[in-house]
Amino acid sequence: MSAPAVDAPKLPAVPEGAVMVTLKIARMNPESGEGQHWDSFQVPALPTDRLLNLLLYVKGYLDGTLTFRRSCAHGVCGSDAMRINGVNRLACKLLMKDMLPKDGKPVTITVEPIKGLPVEKDLVVDMEPFFDAFRAVKPFLITSGNEPTRERIQSQHDRARFDDTTKCILCACCTTSCPVYWSDGSYFGPAAIVNAHRFIFDSRDEAASERLDILNDKDGVWRCRTTFNCTDACPRGIQVTKAIQEVKRALLFAR
Repeated sequence: MSAPAVDAPKLPAVPEGAVMVTLKIARMNPESGEGQHWDSFQVPALPTDRLLNLLLYVKGYLDGTLTFRRSCAHGVCGSDAMRINGVNRLACKLLMKDMLPKDGKPVTITVEPIKGLPVEKDLVVDMEPFFDAFRAVKPFLITSGNEPTRERIQSQHDRARFDDTTKCILCACCTTSCPVYWSDGSYFGPAAIVNAHRFIFDSRDEAASERLDILNDKDGVWRCRTTFNCTDACPRGIQVTKAIQEVKRALLFAR
């Protein structure tokens, strides 16, 4: 006996004040052999919605095979980085009030995976090359001698020196917005350099010269072309280009 047909989920009522928008989403399923293509969905959106809400609506009611990453939904975990209308953003931070037209005209929002990393399925990319570069710069405190009995003391002035680069959430928005990274994935990329910066300028760390040697490689900071794409893409507001330039200056003066 054949299994009973599974009815599609009943669509919820469109909320009052919602606007119907078209989500044009890049799709790719390696098991189907179809290759990358686009699917479009009509989704109701309130000004208070975030783009992640619309993606969850598609997955929950229109196409359960849609695949994307998300976790905290509050702009902290960095899981849901994607290209939205051609710009790297976190889907959970992008408010629909900033996307909806003021004149009531139809709106189409394109959503695709971040560039420069292999696409595994739909909006999910293989993050391992990104994390390989992150691990290569030794993003952890390196010290010698006996550990202190309590915390490692640091002045407020010394802490402020690297405050900006502590904000990185490893979402890869900056690295995958970089044209150099697109053309040659061997470049360490902005995120790895930002995380190296965080320890290079930490007064408690003793491995700054070691990290500078790593970043002085042909795939290190000198590949940066100062296009500011990384700074524009960072959802945490980190001055990424400034951090890269500070690492360059440290290399020049260290020599």
